[in-house]
Amino acid sequence: MGNRHRARECALQMLYQLDFNDTEVEMLKGLYWRSHEVADDIRSFAELVLQGVLQKRPQIDDLISGTSENWTLERMSAVDRNILRLAVYELLFIPDVPRNVTLNEAVELGKKYGAEDSGAFVNGILDRIAKDHVKPDKGHR
Repeated sequence: MGNRHRARECALQMLYQLDFNDTEVEMLKGLYWRSHEVADDIRSFAELVLQGVLQKRPQIDDLISGTSENWTLERMSAVDRNILRLAVYELLFIPDVPRNVTLNEAVELGKKYGAEDSGAFVNGILDRIAKDHVKPDKGHR
């Protein structure tokens, strides 16, 4: 498992916890990192993505809501919702990660942490967002 994959798992776990706990982000991060020893580059990427999702969450949630037919954010499982948030942030705001890597990583997270159909659900929404909202002129995108 690569370092960025592990970082995405860490960020997903923290986002999931924030969905259910009215905890201050800094406190949550402190508790999380005390119980999860990881290399500095894993922690750094996880925090980059976590902070980015939290800062851009209204924009990300609007995009997910507008793309997902017949599914409100509240109706989605917390795992799927947060995988989508992570991946949308990465697609839109981290240009050095190829689109296919982001999509594949999100599907893998869905298969590992979500329900039986989470991988396909996440893939369907992200594929549409990538096609409609990610500029292809960014080289690898």
